[in-house]
Amino acid sequence: MHDTARARVPAQKPRKVLRHSVRGQILDALRAALIEGELAPGEIYSGPALGERFGVSATPVREAMQQLAVEGAVECLPNRGFRVLSRTPRELAELAEVRALLEVPVMLRLARTAPADAWEALRPEAAATAEAAAAGDLPGYAEADRAFHRAVLRLAGNAQLVQVAEELHRRAQWPLPGAPRIRRADLVADAAEHSALLEALIARDLPVVESLVREHFAGS
Repeated sequence: MHDTARARVPAQKPRKVLRHSVRGQILDALRAALIEGELAPGEIYSGPALGERFGVSATPVREAMQQLAVEGAVECLPNRGFRVLSRTPRELAELAEVRALLEVPVMLRLARTAPADAWEALRPEAAATAEAAAAGDLPGYAEADRAFHRAVLRLAGNAQLVQVAEELHRRAQWPLPGAPRIRRADLVADAAEHSALLEALIARDLPVVESLVREHFAGS
Protein backbone atom coordinates (compact mmCIF):
# COMPACT_ATOMS: atom_id res chain seq x y z
CA MET A 1 0.00 0.00 0.00
CA HIS A 2 1.44 3.36 -0.99
CA ASP A 3 1.53 6.46 1.19
CA THR A 4 1.67 9.06 -1.53
CA ALA A 5 -0.79 9.80 -4.29
CA ARG A 6 0.16 8.31 -7.62
CA ALA A 7 0.42 10.59 -10.58
CA ARG A 8 0.16 7.64 -12.91
CA VAL A 9 -3.08 5.90 -13.79
CA PRO A 10 -3.64 2.44 -15.25
CA ALA A 11 -2.35 1.95 -18.78
CA GLN A 12 -5.69 0.90 -20.24
CA LYS A 13 -7.21 2.85 -23.11
CA PRO A 14 -8.85 6.04 -21.72
CA ARG A 15 -12.61 6.24 -21.67
CA LYS A 16 -13.46 9.66 -23.11
CA VAL A 17 -16.68 11.26 -21.94
CA LEU A 18 -19.04 13.86 -23.34
CA ARG A 19 -19.38 17.24 -21.70
CA HIS A 20 -23.04 16.86 -20.73
CA SER A 21 -23.78 14.94 -17.53
CA VAL A 22 -20.05 14.81 -16.89
CA ARG A 23 -20.25 13.79 -13.25
CA GLY A 24 -22.61 10.90 -13.98
CA GLN A 25 -20.47 9.66 -16.85
CA ILE A 26 -17.31 9.86 -14.76
CA LEU A 27 -19.04 7.96 -11.95
CA ASP A 28 -20.10 5.22 -14.38
CA ALA A 29 -16.59 5.06 -15.85
CA LEU A 30 -14.96 4.81 -12.42
CA ARG A 31 -17.39 2.10 -11.34
CA ALA A 32 -16.53 0.16 -14.48
CA ALA A 33 -12.80 0.61 -13.84
CA LEU A 34 -13.24 -0.70 -10.30
CA ILE A 35 -15.14 -3.78 -11.46
CA GLU A 36 -12.58 -4.44 -14.20
CA GLY A 37 -9.74 -4.11 -11.68
CA GLU A 38 -8.22 -1.14 -13.51
CA LEU A 39 -8.30 0.81 -10.24
CA ALA A 40 -6.44 -1.46 -7.87
CA PRO A 41 -7.33 -1.97 -4.20
CA GLY A 42 -4.85 -0.22 -1.92
CA GLU A 43 -3.69 2.22 -4.59
CA ILE A 44 -4.10 5.99 -4.30
CA TYR A 45 -5.25 7.99 -7.31
CA SER A 46 -5.33 11.76 -7.66
CA GLY A 47 -8.26 13.72 -9.03
CA PRO A 48 -6.14 15.65 -11.58
CA ALA A 49 -4.51 12.47 -12.93
CA LEU A 50 -7.86 10.74 -13.38
CA GLY A 51 -9.30 13.92 -14.87
CA GLU A 52 -6.52 13.91 -17.45
CA ARG A 53 -7.31 10.31 -18.26
CA PHE A 54 -10.96 11.12 -18.95
CA GLY A 55 -10.33 14.46 -20.59
CA VAL A 56 -12.13 16.51 -17.93
CA SER A 57 -11.21 18.74 -15.01
CA ALA A 58 -10.52 17.28 -11.58
CA THR A 59 -13.80 18.63 -10.17
CA PRO A 60 -16.23 16.02 -11.60
CA VAL A 61 -13.73 13.30 -10.75
CA ARG A 62 -13.61 14.41 -7.12
CA GLU A 63 -17.42 14.60 -7.00
CA ALA A 64 -17.71 11.10 -8.42
CA MET A 65 -15.07 9.78 -6.03
CA GLN A 66 -16.97 11.26 -3.09
CA GLN A 67 -20.01 9.24 -4.18
CA LEU A 68 -17.84 6.12 -4.39
CA ALA A 69 -16.68 6.85 -0.85
CA VAL A 70 -20.32 6.88 0.27
CA GLU A 71 -20.73 3.51 -1.48
CA GLY A 72 -17.72 2.10 0.38
CA ALA A 73 -15.47 1.63 -2.64
CA VAL A 74 -12.83 4.27 -1.86
CA GLU A 75 -11.72 6.53 0.97
CA CYS A 76 -10.91 10.21 0.60
CA LEU A 77 -7.43 11.26 1.69
CA PRO A 78 -7.21 15.05 2.15
CA ASN A 79 -4.61 16.67 -0.11
CA ARG A 80 -3.58 13.27 -1.45
CA GLY A 81 -6.38 11.72 -3.46
CA PHE A 82 -8.51 8.62 -3.11
CA ARG A 83 -7.51 5.15 -1.97
CA VAL A 84 -9.36 2.17 -3.38
CA LEU A 85 -10.45 0.09 -0.41
CA SER A 86 -9.49 -3.55 -0.12
CA ARG A 87 -12.06 -6.25 0.56
CA THR A 88 -11.63 -9.59 2.28
CA PRO A 89 -13.41 -12.86 1.51
CA ARG A 90 -15.07 -12.57 4.93
CA GLU A 91 -16.50 -9.15 4.09
CA LEU A 92 -17.93 -10.42 0.81
CA ALA A 93 -19.40 -13.46 2.57
CA GLU A 94 -21.04 -11.16 5.12
CA LEU A 95 -22.51 -9.02 2.35
CA ALA A 96 -23.90 -12.13 0.66
CA GLU A 97 -25.45 -13.27 3.95
CA VAL A 98 -27.12 -9.91 4.58
CA ARG A 99 -28.42 -9.76 1.00
CA ALA A 100 -29.89 -13.23 1.39
CA LEU A 101 -31.57 -12.28 4.66
CA LEU A 102 -33.21 -9.33 2.93
CA GLU A 103 -34.02 -10.66 -0.51
CA VAL A 104 -34.78 -14.37 -0.15
CA PRO A 105 -37.90 -14.00 2.06
CA VAL A 106 -39.21 -11.22 -0.20
CA MET A 107 -38.70 -13.26 -3.36
CA LEU A 108 -40.38 -16.31 -1.84
CA ARG A 109 -43.35 -14.20 -0.75
CA LEU A 110 -43.61 -12.63 -4.20
CA ALA A 111 -43.45 -16.09 -5.76
CA ARG A 112 -46.73 -16.86 -4.01
CA THR A 113 -48.47 -13.53 -4.59
CA ALA A 114 -47.24 -11.79 -7.75
CA PRO A 115 -49.18 -12.62 -10.94
CA ALA A 116 -47.54 -14.33 -13.90
CA ASP A 117 -47.75 -11.21 -16.08
CA ALA A 118 -45.65 -9.29 -13.54
CA TRP A 119 -42.90 -11.86 -14.00
CA GLU A 120 -43.35 -11.92 -17.78
CA ALA A 121 -42.61 -8.19 -17.77
CA LEU A 122 -39.14 -8.91 -16.37
CA ARG A 123 -37.97 -10.91 -19.38
CA PRO A 124 -36.03 -7.90 -20.82
CA GLU A 125 -34.03 -7.59 -17.59
CA ALA A 126 -33.17 -11.29 -17.62
CA ALA A 127 -32.23 -11.07 -21.30
CA ALA A 128 -29.95 -8.11 -20.59
CA THR A 129 -27.95 -10.16 -18.09
CA ALA A 130 -27.59 -12.96 -20.64
CA GLU A 131 -26.41 -10.54 -23.35
CA ALA A 132 -23.81 -8.91 -21.11
CA ALA A 133 -22.61 -12.32 -19.93
CA ALA A 134 -22.26 -13.65 -23.48
CA ALA A 135 -20.17 -10.60 -24.36
CA GLY A 136 -17.97 -11.03 -21.30
CA ASP A 137 -18.84 -7.45 -20.34
CA LEU A 138 -18.15 -7.30 -16.59
CA PRO A 139 -19.35 -3.73 -15.96
CA GLY A 140 -22.37 -4.29 -18.19
CA TYR A 141 -23.18 -7.52 -16.40
CA ALA A 142 -22.87 -5.90 -12.98
CA GLU A 143 -25.36 -3.21 -14.01
CA ALA A 144 -27.77 -5.70 -15.61
CA ASP A 145 -27.57 -8.00 -12.59
CA ARG A 146 -28.52 -5.16 -10.25
CA ALA A 147 -31.31 -4.10 -12.61
CA PHE A 148 -32.82 -7.61 -12.56
CA HIS A 149 -32.78 -7.85 -8.77
CA ARG A 150 -34.08 -4.29 -8.47
CA ALA A 151 -36.99 -5.06 -10.81
CA VAL A 152 -37.92 -8.14 -8.77
CA LEU A 153 -37.82 -6.32 -5.45
CA ARG A 154 -39.87 -3.40 -6.78
CA LEU A 155 -42.79 -5.79 -7.02
CA ALA A 156 -42.85 -5.78 -3.21
CA GLY A 157 -43.76 -2.09 -3.22
CA ASN A 158 -41.13 -1.17 -0.62
CA ALA A 159 -38.87 1.62 -1.87
CA GLN A 160 -36.62 1.46 1.21
CA LEU A 161 -36.01 -2.23 0.66
CA VAL A 162 -35.05 -1.61 -2.96
CA GLN A 163 -32.64 1.15 -1.99
CA VAL A 164 -30.90 -0.82 0.76
CA ALA A 165 -30.67 -3.98 -1.34
CA GLU A 166 -29.24 -2.01 -4.27
CA GLU A 167 -26.50 -0.52 -2.08
CA LEU A 168 -25.56 -3.92 -0.66
CA HIS A 169 -25.58 -5.47 -4.12
CA ARG A 170 -23.26 -2.80 -5.52
CA ARG A 171 -20.85 -3.19 -2.59
CA ALA A 172 -20.76 -6.93 -3.19
CA GLN A 173 -19.63 -6.41 -6.79
CA TRP A 174 -16.27 -4.77 -6.05
CA PRO A 175 -13.59 -7.45 -6.64
CA LEU A 176 -11.17 -8.87 -4.10
CA PRO A 177 -7.51 -7.74 -4.28
CA GLY A 178 -5.57 -9.92 -6.67
CA ALA A 179 -8.62 -11.95 -7.63
CA PRO A 180 -8.60 -13.34 -11.17
CA ARG A 181 -10.94 -11.76 -13.66
CA ILE A 182 -14.36 -13.39 -13.57
CA ARG A 183 -14.67 -15.82 -16.46
CA ARG A 184 -17.29 -15.40 -19.14
CA ALA A 185 -18.53 -18.92 -18.39
CA ASP A 186 -19.25 -17.90 -14.80
CA LEU A 187 -21.22 -14.88 -15.96
CA VAL A 188 -23.21 -17.02 -18.39
CA ALA A 189 -24.01 -19.52 -15.63
CA ASP A 190 -25.15 -16.75 -13.30
CA ALA A 191 -27.33 -15.20 -16.01
CA ALA A 192 -28.86 -18.60 -16.71
CA GLU A 193 -29.98 -18.72 -13.07
CA HIS A 194 -31.94 -15.51 -13.65
CA SER A 195 -33.73 -17.01 -16.65
CA ALA A 196 -34.45 -20.28 -14.87
CA LEU A 197 -35.77 -18.41 -11.84
CA LEU A 198 -38.03 -16.28 -14.00
CA GLU A 199 -39.49 -19.34 -15.74
CA ALA A 200 -40.18 -20.99 -12.39
CA LEU A 201 -41.83 -17.81 -11.09
CA ILE A 202 -44.06 -17.57 -14.17
CA ALA A 203 -45.06 -21.23 -13.72
CA ARG A 204 -45.50 -20.64 -9.95
CA ASP A 205 -43.35 -23.70 -9.28
CA LEU A 206 -42.62 -22.80 -5.67
CA PRO A 207 -40.23 -25.68 -4.77
CA VAL A 208 -38.06 -24.86 -7.79
CA VAL A 209 -38.22 -21.14 -7.03
CA GLU A 210 -37.04 -21.69 -3.46
CA SER A 211 -34.21 -23.97 -4.57
CA LEU A 212 -33.03 -21.54 -7.27
CA VAL A 213 -33.24 -18.46 -5.02
CA ARG A 214 -31.24 -20.07 -2.23
CA GLU A 215 -28.63 -21.45 -4.64
CA HIS A 216 -28.29 -18.08 -6.35
CA PHE A 217 -27.48 -16.28 -3.11
CA ALA A 218 -25.28 -19.09 -1.85
CA GLY A 219 -23.10 -18.52 -4.89
CA SER A 220 -23.04 -14.73 -4.58
